[in-house]
Amino acid sequence: MSTQPVPKRTAAEYLAFERDSEERHEFVDGEIRLMSGASRNHNRITANIGLVLGNSLKDKPCEYFLTDMRVKITADGRYTYPDVSVVCRGAEFEDSHVDTLLNPNVVIEVLSKSTVEYDRGDKFTSYRNLPSLREYLLISQYSPYVEHFVKLDDGAWRFNPTEGLDSEIRLVTVDVRLPLKDIYDKATFETPEQE
Repeated sequence: MSTQPVPKRTAAEYLAFERDSEERHEFVDGEIRLMSGASRNHNRITANIGLVLGNSLKDKPCEYFLTDMRVKITADGRYTYPDVSVVCRGAEFEDSHVDTLLNPNVVIEVLSKSTVEYDRGDKFTSYRNLPSLREYLLISQYSPYVEHFVKLDDGAWRFNPTEGLDSEIRLVTVDVRLPLKDIYDKATFETPEQE
């Protein structure tokens, strides 16, 4: 049985397809990849982060976006859908559709068993090509644990792990505190197998 290679798509083809689709897809190396649905915990955690950011950013020149705001990484042509993104001092968009953000300062991903390796590896490598990006958070949905990466002035990334419901993350870029008890409000900790 022979397999035919899947033809590569252009970014324009992807955007035309994606804007007509009812499902969300990422675009990586010319491939359109369907995104899987999110668990109850994943949705709770994402919504909780939105609540904290919404209250904390009221009087700041920043805005946040939840799961449906696409981000383009111009350096490698990748399009992603972070769970949360934050931009300050003027969001820049790819075109007049205003649905593809170019300059996030903070990107937050809620980890699941199907995305953990991708979010920590290839996706983070790609995100680091964004000149605007200063912070990257990976949030476990199975225990109160956050991996916080901060870009230093010399371009290196500092890793700050935080765990426990009595802890908090400080987003230095936007001067916002994210208490883990608020991030995980009403979340139930299950093993990845129960997801």
